[in-house]
Amino acid sequence: MATETNGVNWHAECLYDAGGAKGMPQLCTDWMPNQVFWLAVALIVLFLILSRIALPRIGAVLAERKGTITNDLAAAEELKLKALEAEKAYNEALATARTEAAKIVAAAQAEIRKELDEATARADSEISARTAESEAKIAEIRAGAEEAVQTVAKDTAKELVAALGGSADARSVTAAVSARLKG
Repeated sequence: MATETNGVNWHAECLYDAGGAKGMPQLCTDWMPNQVFWLAVALIVLFLILSRIALPRIGAVLAERKGTITNDLAAAEELKLKALEAEKAYNEALATARTEAAKIVAAAQAEIRKELDEATARADSEISARTAESEAKIAEIRAGAEEAVQTVAKDTAKELVAALGGSADARSVTAAVSARLKG
């Protein structure tokens, strides 16, 4: 028995059972073939839309991403190799600079040592010259002092002999003083 509500034919056996609701209309076995048909049509349309439009776009995006990732990995590998080369060049330049610095330091030390040796030699020669001068002056002073001591000793000896009441000639006083000064 079919009823019409709002222009829709409803099968009464699917809607009502003895004056009460029978169940959900979607589960009505009378409507199943129609629902299966429209389900199949909807799935086929959905499949066609996905296979013809959405999936190729998604595939293109995935391929583009894969290409980008591959290119980025290749660029990263290339940059890594360049960085290793740059590090190697840096280490070589650093070693060369250290070697050059060591050579410069050694040359500076040798020059300083040479200048120091020259200054030391000049100072030694100056010290030797001054020492020789000083020794000559000391010898002069010593000689002068010895003469002065001899003169004073002779004069003192003459005065002592005269004070003691004796007389002594200059030759005997000189001989006695010289003998005493020699040891």
